[in-house]
Amino acid sequence: MNAALTEQRTGRPAGPVPLFRPVVRREFADAVREFLDSPRLLPVPVPTEDRADLAESVELAGRLYGGLRQPHPLDVGIVLGAAHLPEGLAELARPFARTWAGEEELADLAGFRARHGGSLLVVGRYDRLTLDPVRALLMATYRGPRHGLTLLSGRDDASVCWNVAKQYAEPALDVDALGLFTDTDRPPRLPGVQVFDDRDFERADIQAEILGTRWRRVGFQGHGKDDSVNLGEFTICGLNATAPAAPGLLGPRCAYGLPCYKPEDKLVPLNRVEAVELVLSACNSGPLADLALYDPKYQLLLNALDGPARTVVSAVSVHDSDRPENVAWMHGALVGADSVDTLNASLAGSHPYPAFMRFGLPGAPEETPAPPAPADHRPDPLLLTAGTRLTAYLASDLLPHNHPLRPRLTRLARKVDLWVARPTHLADQSPEQIEASLTADLQSLDHVITEQVAADPETELMNYPAYFGDRSSLDPDVREVTCHCGRPAQEFTRRGLLPQVLDTTCAVCMRCGDVTFRIPDSPALLAHAPDEVAQGGVLEVRATVTAARTGPVRLGLFVPTYLREDTTVEPATTRLRLTGGRAEDVAFRVRFAPGTAPQAYYFTVFAVQDLAVSTARRHFGVVPRTA
Repeated sequence: MNAALTEQRTGRPAGPVPLFRPVVRREFADAVREFLDSPRLLPVPVPTEDRADLAESVELAGRLYGGLRQPHPLDVGIVLGAAHLPEGLAELARPFARTWAGEEELADLAGFRARHGGSLLVVGRYDRLTLDPVRALLMATYRGPRHGLTLLSGRDDASVCWNVAKQYAEPALDVDALGLFTDTDRPPRLPGVQVFDDRDFERADIQAEILGTRWRRVGFQGHGKDDSVNLGEFTICGLNATAPAAPGLLGPRCAYGLPCYKPEDKLVPLNRVEAVELVLSACNSGPLADLALYDPKYQLLLNALDGPARTVVSAVSVHDSDRPENVAWMHGALVGADSVDTLNASLAGSHPYPAFMRFGLPGAPEETPAPPAPADHRPDPLLLTAGTRLTAYLASDLLPHNHPLRPRLTRLARKVDLWVARPTHLADQSPEQIEASLTADLQSLDHVITEQVAADPETELMNYPAYFGDRSSLDPDVREVTCHCGRPAQEFTRRGLLPQVLDTTCAVCMRCGDVTFRIPDSPALLAHAPDEVAQGGVLEVRATVTAARTGPVRLGLFVPTYLREDTTVEPATTRLRLTGGRAEDVAFRVRFAPGTAPQAYYFTVFAVQDLAVSTARRHFGVVPRTA
């Protein structure tokens, strides 16, 4: 009787009310106003017209969330491209910020921050999340207030509406699983967190583990592109089968009718993962719209936003997340800490830029513990004495004991030790003789190194950025430079902590990733080439090299091992005499076989001078031949 009276009085069924209500677009604005008038009594409207994938996500969300909530508002909100978004969307998002500012205010970012300060929410379609203005907002906020920048976005209008609607949902009480899947680490297994690493990938059905669990938070860490994260033979896949492809944009192999590069029966569709929060801890898992390598149809981030996850944490560019970040994230997840603030704080001692972005509203400050202080990897300066290049190569474990370079390096090191230990005027050779002998030895060794790298780019010496970088701390002096793609990049140096650890300099672009590596006072490189080349075509490469000192420099170009059978590089190596400090161009050509698979690739130009190897990596795409 009471139920019947309730239904008669309210016009609504007396039973449990669904959390989300699919509507057609023309009904969305009116449905939003009805919901806002009774936010805890009516379901949140979601325009799912012509979006079967969103309708499925609404159904999955019904198993994840147990009720509705009024989200804690951030300080300031901005809608990008408001005039082109559906009517009602701005109203649905209005409770998410205390103050709303106009998009035009971002033209004066310093003034905007001075006027508003605090935490910032940006709502907009993915195509509006571009380098300008999002990069400036990221850089201005990630070391500032808690939850400095939060984004709500999606591949199209319906996806943006869905992600705004999900912010009203409260996780069900029985959705409490925490999980970490990593292909690059074997972290400790903390009580309360389900950890899967490469050992588990060999003996467990990881696809079933991921899709068969309702996760409060789950993180995926591994190598991949912006369309996938590798977990052994399993792959987190960004393909949205119902999304249309954009003509002319680069795609992975499957975009051209080729089979996936991993077993297709072990693909995990990201938009089907039942998780309140998804953490994509892979490089370029959430690039900005004009930094993305692949068509939005294949974007990990967009597929995650199309799914039931209320919060998605993704990496805008490259980062060196490993054991420290995994442990910090697991400890934070156990106590409800914010994932983005935790991960960026852990990486602050290694990266001068924000690695992770937050899509989805953070919890209220009283609900989330304060993030840890930014990591500082700089120890006592007495420990920061750097050794010479010979000392580093011989005293470290960079080169194995049987490496063919070791005998030559050892002989030269003995000479250098003798010349350094004894004053020149007491030595057996004059300064001129010593210089001539050293120059001859260096040139000979540079030739050997160049030929070894050209024959096998995976030689141990080429691992020096990672080896020395892991034993270094970040120098706070960061320089703004221009990437070879024309976009702004940051160049920074990691200082070796031990005498046998060399300093390394890296340039990072949000579009291209870590584009250059070199040892200070070694040749600087940039690589210029078209973005695409047709099957059977020729990629014209122009390398710009600036020698550290006047003298001979050897250069070469190589492609990944899996591409070498389909390509011919002309010339493979070359030797030039260059003027120190003056940029000069060197030409290479890469010829492709007609059967080269269309997809994204990269090449690497390298330069060798005085035992130092400098590299510059450039992405490009092979596309099908036109008739």
